[in-house]
Amino acid sequence: MTDHYSSQSGSRHDPLSLNTCLLLIVIFFLSIGSSDTLAQEHGFKFGEITYKDLNMRVYEPDTSASAVVLNEFGDASVQRDERTELVFDYHVRIKILKQQGIEQANITILTYRQDNSTEEVRDIRASSYNIENSAIKQTKLEQKGIFTSKVNENYEEKRFAIPNVRVGSIIEIQYRTKSPFLFNFHNWEFQSEIPKVYSEYWATIPANFKYNISIRGYLKLDKDEGEVLQDCYSVGSAKADCGRYKWGIKNIPAFREEAYMTARSNYLSVIRFELSEIKYFDGKVDKYTKEWKDAEQELKLSSRFGVQLKRGKAIVDDHVELLVAGENDQHVKAQKIYDFIKGWYQWDRNYNKYSELGIKEAFDKRKGNVGDINLSLIAALRYGGIKAEPVLLSTRNNGLPTDVHPVLSDFNYVIARVDIAGKSYLLDATDDFMPFGVIPQRCLNGKGRVLGEKESYWYDLVPSEKSRFVTMMNVKLDLDGSLKGTLNTSFFGYDAIDERTKIARAGSVEAYIKEFASIHQALEITSFKVENADDLNKPLIRNLEVQITNGDNMDADQFLFNPFVTGRMEENKLKSTDRLYPVDFAAPIDQSFILTLEYPEAFGPVDLPKTVALSLPNAGGRYIFDVKVFGNKLTLNSKLSINRAVFSANEYHYLRELFANMVSIQQNDFYFRKK
Repeated sequence: MTDHYSSQSGSRHDPLSLNTCLLLIVIFFLSIGSSDTLAQEHGFKFGEITYKDLNMRVYEPDTSASAVVLNEFGDASVQRDERTELVFDYHVRIKILKQQGIEQANITILTYRQDNSTEEVRDIRASSYNIENSAIKQTKLEQKGIFTSKVNENYEEKRFAIPNVRVGSIIEIQYRTKSPFLFNFHNWEFQSEIPKVYSEYWATIPANFKYNISIRGYLKLDKDEGEVLQDCYSVGSAKADCGRYKWGIKNIPAFREEAYMTARSNYLSVIRFELSEIKYFDGKVDKYTKEWKDAEQELKLSSRFGVQLKRGKAIVDDHVELLVAGENDQHVKAQKIYDFIKGWYQWDRNYNKYSELGIKEAFDKRKGNVGDINLSLIAALRYGGIKAEPVLLSTRNNGLPTDVHPVLSDFNYVIARVDIAGKSYLLDATDDFMPFGVIPQRCLNGKGRVLGEKESYWYDLVPSEKSRFVTMMNVKLDLDGSLKGTLNTSFFGYDAIDERTKIARAGSVEAYIKEFASIHQALEITSFKVENADDLNKPLIRNLEVQITNGDNMDADQFLFNPFVTGRMEENKLKSTDRLYPVDFAAPIDQSFILTLEYPEAFGPVDLPKTVALSLPNAGGRYIFDVKVFGNKLTLNSKLSINRAVFSANEYHYLRELFANMVSIQQNDFYFRKK
């Protein structure tokens, strides 16, 4: 286990005993018993390898696993020798099951340095174990096989490869790190890309040190214990008690990223520590965790944030005056300013809550990061007389922000919030195709922090639009096997944004249609028309006249036809049998496909699929598939509605079954033959 450290180091004062000081635990509370003695032997012994483990060929709970952690133990503590430092001991034993698993034998330990202080890695032991001539052979890592290299100004890494590793081997690694950076108590990830039979972590913290301790993830702890160790920490003649915490989980599944997930960090089962406070025996107290009022003040005074919000007049004076002159309608005024800022800037694709260039320079260059553009938007709205507030957020690929206390580094994005006639709107001017009051899907991640005029507060980041399209196909089948007719699709909400983005990337409507045709090669597009490409307040409509060659699917007596020539669900993206994590679509989904097919009177359909109506619990959504025949015309209606953006793990099976039925239905051909 290694950790990336921030640039903030611990204090150089010596902490003293405060036996009555309680450790602050934010997310959960441990009942702590008492103990008169120090901890007994813990962890597991190096080198105690069994034939049973060496003879394992597959890990039954996960037969796809390339390797499995047989045992893992970590022990972190605050200790005092010549100085106060964090000590972390790590020990792991891994069984290699497949060729891919051999990568587990390549080890990297990252260490941090700042100024004249640095982390140290000590006591590295590593071995491989194999059965040779019916005996267990141990091959040890030699010290000359350990290499140290510089990563950058603040990081070094130690690298080594455990020798004699092959499929069937067991490898074992043990080492200790010592760190002067008290701010960075070692976090612990229970999950990794391979499964684990058992993982356990101990933390020993003197009463002088307050850490916010949080558990994230979806796995249940099998061990959750605590005890008090008397006089475990001393500075000179002064002593302090320590709290010792023990956590463990059995049978940990491998973490695998799946469809419809946000950042990996939102789901991993992990224990995190954040230094809140250190008390010293001279009475000095260092506080590390801010209150929101402190964070708000920091942002207001920041030259790259709060100062920029006061520069609306400097950047948009003449433009805004012309835009809103004589306009009394607040909504129209806000819309004009939003459209102006959005059209003025080119986003450089960089995320940041801070202005990189300063909004004056960014405005002159007509280019900037998220902070440059959206802080300009807020400044311009305020100058135009619109109440606008910045909203800090963390994007979907960045993870959820800590919500119990401010950690400004958790936020990598800023948008605007405006209130007009009692209604709130969220605005992001980085995307040319984002309508007023709609924010990109990348921003739909839990809650944002609104920096209000008097105080800040959390605000739910919920989608104001759906991902929605309606496709209507009217075709006539001729005896030569070809179908001719129209294929018209109307895109709404996020689907309209996506299609407009595709047109812009293609460079023209013609190129966009050509790309569409290259993907749907069964379609020959004889003419096309795209409506409302530039009107963001209307659906984008793609009208196609098409010819579809059925080819080999037709002979003199019968033919096959799959009606889902576009928009077909090719596979069920919800592949896992079980899922521990929520399913997050970002926005509700609404997809409709309506077909009218006229076919020769000499033919008739055989064994048409039956009507299907599937519903999700708690009004979560439904799928309807219905086919009707009137004379020599067939009508088909396929409609998927997902009414919520997020579904719990308990609802996963229903979603998976619904999508499985959709895939099955849409893959089947319709069969027609002569009457």
